[in-house]
Amino acid sequence: MSYLLALDQGTTSSRAIIFDEQGRVHATAQRETKIRTPHSGWVEQDADEIWSSQIAVVQQALASAHVLAKDIKALGLTNQRETTVVWDKRTGKALAPAIIWQDRRATDWCSGLIQQKLQDKVHHKTGLRIDPYFSAGKLVWLLENVDGLRALAKQGHVAFGTIDSWLIWNLTQGAEHVIEVSNASRTMLMNLQTQSWDEELLELFHIPASVLPTIISSDAYIADTAPGLLGSTIPIAGVLGDQQAALFGQSCFEIGTAKNTYGTGCFMLFNTGEELQFSQNQLLTTLAWQCQNQTRYALEGSVFMAGAIVQWLRDGLGIIQSSVQVEQLANQVKSSEGVVLVPAFTGLGAPHWDSEARALLCGMSRGTNKAHIARAALESIAFQVSDVLCAMQSDLSQPLKELRVDGGASQNDMLMQFQADILNVPVLRPKMLESTAWGAAAMAGLKSGLFSNLNEIAESWQLDRAFEPQMNEDERSHHLERWHHALKRAKSDLY
Repeated sequence: MSYLLALDQGTTSSRAIIFDEQGRVHATAQRETKIRTPHSGWVEQDADEIWSSQIAVVQQALASAHVLAKDIKALGLTNQRETTVVWDKRTGKALAPAIIWQDRRATDWCSGLIQQKLQDKVHHKTGLRIDPYFSAGKLVWLLENVDGLRALAKQGHVAFGTIDSWLIWNLTQGAEHVIEVSNASRTMLMNLQTQSWDEELLELFHIPASVLPTIISSDAYIADTAPGLLGSTIPIAGVLGDQQAALFGQSCFEIGTAKNTYGTGCFMLFNTGEELQFSQNQLLTTLAWQCQNQTRYALEGSVFMAGAIVQWLRDGLGIIQSSVQVEQLANQVKSSEGVVLVPAFTGLGAPHWDSEARALLCGMSRGTNKAHIARAALESIAFQVSDVLCAMQSDLSQPLKELRVDGGASQNDMLMQFQADILNVPVLRPKMLESTAWGAAAMAGLKSGLFSNLNEIAESWQLDRAFEPQMNEDERSHHLERWHHALKRAKSDLY
């Protein structure tokens, strides 16, 4: 039996999963990672904790599967994107906290670029919008605000990378400073046409090229893990940013197929094939993957708050003890009775891109209780996805026929049914919800010869449940109207 090991480094946890070639899970290990918010709009993690938790769960997964490192055919890696790490090339020590993708501290820098009317240039070169979400602003902030960092960078001692770069550096004990191309496409520094660092942007942003990693394809054989790390070396042979990994893991290989991942945030990706398609509706153009010498692109809509809303109900309001209780609580009422939550806790993502918007809970009466708020919280996830899909449909000639879903909240039947109702599109949940980790593992399996083509990977996809739309048009319109009214009130141009 051949095994594949997937490292899945997410925003709230580090995970390791061992699959066989049929996509069956043999072991899973997971460790939560701490998020710090030292100031309003700042979101950080300890880069060393990200690495130590990740290597710990790898060792745990191998032990619980009773598999030795030498039995692993290849290691695939997937990661939270845009999160920015800087470290010393000489010592491998992080020089600052990892700045998480949700962090908004680069807002002023982004506003300055917008005032210089650089939006079109940046969009055309990178497919992205100018926003604190992406790595460029985070890196500039670090260079400007961490004492001595710019001087150290000028001396050639600083390495920058996204989480894939940081983990690969540590897995190879400093032998490789690389970034996979789908992750590089999220930095706001890579030219999408050439898949190389854009010199004009580096100059505009005052970023020294010496800090940058080498861009590699998604299916590159990078190196073996360092001897002594896992008992035996394992080839590192497949890397993808988490949302691209989910698109790949959901077997969305055909043009026009799409998936939505319900994680900390919500991310819808639509495969546009070999064509670079620029959005007219505030969506992002991103690189989906580069494998077997072919490049695939996607349109993406990013929602910043999805599962994180449920965490807020648990930790911020204390109305549930654990995340799994939210569906049970929401089902205690038949509707939210007009209560609407706009979860703009860290601004609004696609298609609104309002980093100054703030969260809003409205429509409450004396009869409102925590069940109504829980229901409104779940519905807010579906409404945000609906906004993204509407923007996507306007950009594309072909309508979406179905939406494949994954991520933790996709297990919530109430949310998935409401999502199908609001989108008026069937929502398909696969049997294996580990789409992200499987995408990275499958990419590694493709490179290592376990799979000879994409069709063999597609055979692993199996339907668990299809949620068919059941809501009538009047009811759907009424829901959406109420949502858009609340949304307008949460946007920053009102205050």
